[in-house]
Amino acid sequence: MTRLVLVLGDQLSLGLSALAQADKADDVIVMAEVADEAAYVPHHPKKIALILSAMRKFAARLESEGWTVAYTRLDHPDNAGSIPGELLRRAAEVGASEVLVTTPGEWRLINVLSDCPLQVQFLADDRFVATRADFEGWAEGRKQLRMEFFYREMRRKTGLMMEGDKPAGGKWNYDAENRKSPPKDLRPPEPPKFEPDAITSEVLELVEARFSGNFGRLRPFWFATDAEQAEAALDHFIDHALPNFGDYQDAMLSGQRFLFHAVISPCLNIGLLDPLTVCQRVQAAWKAGHVPINAAEGFIRQIIGWREFVRGIYFLEGPDYVNRNALGHDRALPALYWGGETRMNCLSEAVEQTRDEAYAHHIQRLMVTGNFALLAGIDPHQVHEWYLAVYADAFEWVEAPNTVGMSQFADGGVVGSKPYVSSGAYINRMSDYCKSCAYSVTAKTGEGACPFNLLYWHFLERHRDRFKDNPRMGNMYRTWDRMDDGKRATIVKEAQIFLDRMSDGALV
Repeated sequence: MTRLVLVLGDQLSLGLSALAQADKADDVIVMAEVADEAAYVPHHPKKIALILSAMRKFAARLESEGWTVAYTRLDHPDNAGSIPGELLRRAAEVGASEVLVTTPGEWRLINVLSDCPLQVQFLADDRFVATRADFEGWAEGRKQLRMEFFYREMRRKTGLMMEGDKPAGGKWNYDAENRKSPPKDLRPPEPPKFEPDAITSEVLELVEARFSGNFGRLRPFWFATDAEQAEAALDHFIDHALPNFGDYQDAMLSGQRFLFHAVISPCLNIGLLDPLTVCQRVQAAWKAGHVPINAAEGFIRQIIGWREFVRGIYFLEGPDYVNRNALGHDRALPALYWGGETRMNCLSEAVEQTRDEAYAHHIQRLMVTGNFALLAGIDPHQVHEWYLAVYADAFEWVEAPNTVGMSQFADGGVVGSKPYVSSGAYINRMSDYCKSCAYSVTAKTGEGACPFNLLYWHFLERHRDRFKDNPRMGNMYRTWDRMDDGKRATIVKEAQIFLDRMSDGALV
């Protein structure tokens, strides 16, 4: 009996569980570029092009290895427009009633496939170190779920950066060594940029025709779109950028969009690279003396620690997680996030880079665009949908806990014990953005005062009842309380004026 084997656009791995369970002689692989997936948020054109190009190349590879692939292009006249519609169409063609699928990484798709009239068999996605059951077992009975302790379990399970049952170098975490401010003469290597081949060029023309109205610049397009290119990108990172990754992973510099970051998260998240293999390669570079321990540990922690942790949170918390709004924030996402003019140079830099590259590193996302959204009280669901739309590596299982949880504290503390908020001083310490800003980072009030300075204290004051007893925020409130009444009143008043102007669409 022929079965359909559904392979989604973020499941482009030869070791996929659905492929492992399939019969090459009888089963038909279904891959489809559909309108529903291309438009459930207004995806960055580069993100759409990456996924479609990588899908077409993966389908060709499967066919070369003897699989029967029923592939539907976005512009095919018979395209049903949805994943269930394409499954039903292909089932009618070959007389199938059963579908094998590796469980999708988004509740939205899981629910859609669960309602499909065909018999859908969901298989575990074993491309992760921790299964969903593993994470649920670890989380059970804990009052707080903290990545650091989960990460230690992942180190023990994988043996990565371990010396027997002890962490390599005697410490689990070298984060304290990974917060260096960038020097003026820092010269990081550029990541490799891949020239579009015939398949990618054809996709670019399609995306240009269909999605030119979406936020983001399609060209130049240089992402890796197959496993060979992804491996080349990883090789380049390990050889040229990883040695300095640890020291400057939190740094931000105008005109230096990638610094020492790997820029391989899109490849990891669509399946072109295996996460555990990537970590083993990084560990090997450390063991060979090519990179310092703080760089290797910091990078590995992002993958087997944070990446695994947020996936666990996403599935543990359930499909309503993306709608959480613990702080009651309801201000509309301002136009500056879609490229509207702003006088704040840090936001201008981060959004311009996002528009051009469909990429920004974690501190730009967390402490610039995310920090501002949280301080300004922007609706976290709108922030969530923005991140999901504009970044090439954004899929809901990884994006939502990072945004709803870590960035916006909208989950009320599931992911983090305190909100990630800061004044302009942090951005000034970790970047050169403030030097070219219309606002003064040293001015706390008055004409030209940095909005982050005003909004920081305004945020603390309006959420005082929630956070005043948080042990990690006590010093902030003691500093606020030591200010004289007049200064506090001025800060609150000027912050509110700024927020009102922003909500009215004025240039801020």
